[in-house]
Amino acid sequence: MQQTVFFQAMIYLAAAVIMVPIAKRLGLGSVLGYLVAGIAIGPAGLKFIGLEGQDIMHFAEFGVVMMLFVIGLELEPSRLWRMRKSIAGLGGLQVSVTSVVVAGLAMAFQLGWKESLALGMITAMSSTAIVMQTLNEKGWLKTVAGQSSFAVLLFQDLAIIPMLALFPLLADHPAVQETHGTGSVVSAFPAWQQAIIVLLSVAIVVITGKYLLRPVFRLMARTGMREMFTATALLLVVGIAVLMTSVGLSPALGAFVAGVVLANSEYRHELESSIDPFKGLLLGLFFISVGSSIDFQLIVSKPFLIIGLVVGVMSFKMVILFVLGKIFKVRNAQNFIFSIGLSQIGEFAFVLLSFSAQQGVLTKDITDTMMAVVAISMALTPLVMMINEKLILPRLCTVGSNIEVHKASDIEEQDNPVIIAGYGHFGNTIGRFLRANNVEATVLDNDSDNVDFLRRMGLKVYYGDATRYELLDIAGAGKAQMIIIAISDEEKRLELIETVKKHFPNLHMLVRSTNRNDAYDLMNAGMMHIYRETFDTSLRVGTDALKLLGYRAHEATRSAKTFFIHDERTLKHLSSIRNDEEYVNAARQHIEELEMIMRADQQAVNLQSLGGWDRKAENSDYHTT
Repeated sequence: MQQTVFFQAMIYLAAAVIMVPIAKRLGLGSVLGYLVAGIAIGPAGLKFIGLEGQDIMHFAEFGVVMMLFVIGLELEPSRLWRMRKSIAGLGGLQVSVTSVVVAGLAMAFQLGWKESLALGMITAMSSTAIVMQTLNEKGWLKTVAGQSSFAVLLFQDLAIIPMLALFPLLADHPAVQETHGTGSVVSAFPAWQQAIIVLLSVAIVVITGKYLLRPVFRLMARTGMREMFTATALLLVVGIAVLMTSVGLSPALGAFVAGVVLANSEYRHELESSIDPFKGLLLGLFFISVGSSIDFQLIVSKPFLIIGLVVGVMSFKMVILFVLGKIFKVRNAQNFIFSIGLSQIGEFAFVLLSFSAQQGVLTKDITDTMMAVVAISMALTPLVMMINEKLILPRLCTVGSNIEVHKASDIEEQDNPVIIAGYGHFGNTIGRFLRANNVEATVLDNDSDNVDFLRRMGLKVYYGDATRYELLDIAGAGKAQMIIIAISDEEKRLELIETVKKHFPNLHMLVRSTNRNDAYDLMNAGMMHIYRETFDTSLRVGTDALKLLGYRAHEATRSAKTFFIHDERTLKHLSSIRNDEEYVNAARQHIEELEMIMRADQQAVNLQSLGGWDRKAENSDYHTT
């Protein structure tokens, strides 16, 4: 069998391309599709993947790190602080109660208290990757269930640190020495020095994110090379993962902290859209690896034990989570989503099981069995959540419409009705006008200097190329009512129009045009609301010129309106003409028609208002206003 990198990549991609659309088509969700794809190409299926699947899984866990970074970008520190009760209370109780209950059950089956406690802590973990991905696909992230799940998962990430510190103290068996794995460079230091190094590492992430990264991203943005910005974003996440791993901390936790620090940054949306494709691919790879790692031979050899453990652990976790949800006043429908969603054992359990085996906390027989239990519980989660959605939730509420959203004090909706793409002089005026009328707008601009300047003025402007689908999606184009395209670059405007027409067909577009020829192109692109940037100003100047020449104010204003209406009408006709000579003749004809209309209109005004107006007084009034 050919085992080159390209061959392996082809197998993984082909499995995903085939199975995920089928799963989505059947309403099963992408996570289950990836898991089935992994089973299909793994040792239990076509055998394209062997033992190297475990190594690929460890690499693909970096997708979880990226996901936490993106989640951090969406959580401003103030919002995180408001969630402190859910994180510490709900998350803390979930980890501690689950650990104690499972440990007690394990002791009832004649296991020692140290092994039981280790198993309790391992089973308390849930899968951030599967839960967050599934909630996101179903649009439940901002519901009570979504926010409660996130709080618990975040606390679990924090709990990894003391767990790794505690496990060596629970060792009863000889430690298995390995030259690779989870060891950190600070493990040789005394405990108090390790604590200082850990705190310094977190401080480095916070200070770097707050003071150093903005100038770096601004510098990258000025290069105008999107790939350099993406490379810098990847460097940031990889660098944090390396630093956190070196000091024995969870890289996902470090990435989350960095994301929160950058949540107020003008580069937030661009960072999110740069990381998002890599995150999606790595998470898919991770799910495929989980599917391929399920040891069916072990399951066949101990079917009742393993199936019983899977059902038992998921049931106990479900009950504990449901009771905690009740204590925290989560309503029934949301509580079912919350408790069922977190009932599996998560990916960090693989790390804890490996570490516990190395430290002599658990025997090889127990860790092998639990590895199978973890993988099966993760694989079952999308299926269980689908059953919950199809069978349980419809009896409690109408799924999707009546799922209560989190109260306003905990969740800040950032989906604005208007998106302004381009915030130069043109877009800036529109933005200030809307803001003066209490209309919130999400503003995107690709000029880093302009963004920096406007931010210093207190305006909330985000850096990013609005022609990118990912950025528009993150900026809320799927829910916004309209987008005002105020970009100065004509080609970029057309590119953005095509992106919006393709991905957000219900979004109304109001488009700036540079001049008459540009307006023709926009009309041919199907635009109905086009605004020539110099047209209104030119007519205002013309109106004032007439007044200074002695025309009455209302005559001049009426004349400008007549000119405006006629010119807009002729614009549509002329935009359809491609032949130069035909265009010149048509334009000449329209000019003559306009002059005739203007003269006729002027005569009609004179007849109606003779003797009724004092020109000097009227124009004097105008100039004093």
